[in-house]
Amino acid sequence: MSYLLATTLLWAFSFSLIGVYLAGQVDPWFSVLTRIALATLVLLPFLKISQLSLSLTWRLMAIGGVQLGLMYGFYYHSFLYLSVPEVLLFTVMTPLYVTLLNDALNRHFNLGFFCAALLAIIGAVAIRYDGINQGFMTGFAIVQAANLCFASGQVLYKRLMLKHQHLSQHHVFACFFMGALVVALSCFALFANTANLPSTPTQWSVLIYLGLIASGLGYFAWNKGATQVNVGTLAVMNNLLIPAGILVNVLIWNRDADVLRLSIGGAIIMVALVVNEKYLSRGK
Repeated sequence: MSYLLATTLLWAFSFSLIGVYLAGQVDPWFSVLTRIALATLVLLPFLKISQLSLSLTWRLMAIGGVQLGLMYGFYYHSFLYLSVPEVLLFTVMTPLYVTLLNDALNRHFNLGFFCAALLAIIGAVAIRYDGINQGFMTGFAIVQAANLCFASGQVLYKRLMLKHQHLSQHHVFACFFMGALVVALSCFALFANTANLPSTPTQWSVLIYLGLIASGLGYFAWNKGATQVNVGTLAVMNNLLIPAGILVNVLIWNRDADVLRLSIGGAIIMVALVVNEKYLSRGK
């Protein structure tokens, strides 16, 4: 739990840093590539190839490619359509995906999770009920794609490490970032707009912080923490970031936000979490 709590505090600033200093100013794929490349450099010195089999290497790379590479691609683009608080609130569905994916792998299905997901969608609509347009819906869909990638990686990494409990995770985690780096390099080569590169020291500083600290240390700590708690706790911890991130954004960068509407929509979304937990506890 301590790993998850520490990472939550670390990540609370990341949303706002991206939304304020990078979104719409720096090419998203360049941001993704830089962040992942720096994170890889943090863990690479700890890599011990002797602890890895070819199968385990490929699995770790595949998980990293999905949880980090693909997730970042969707996540960074969502800021082009949504405000920082909206991006944060729409990540509330990640716990639902965590529990659904885990149940699917265990061949167990619970209709209650779909009720929770529906409530979360209603909460999202409440935030922008008078301003829903194609851009808003596109942004919402992009965040859900990012949520699915992040949830899939957490569940798959947790299950993989349970089968390899003898491993020292910091000795193999570089493979996770290497998989993400392959995805980021491919997408950068195919889709990047090199005319929109960082142009100020602030933008470079934000990218360096996000790469070395928020990603390099943050994702290792989060995934290690995920292996030390049950799926229910992991699902709930995914949502602790939401109030922390919104508080940072509203107090420091976005004081003119519609707090009432965010509160109403957020309250509905949090009810979805309660419903999720109710059905999750029934299944234990």
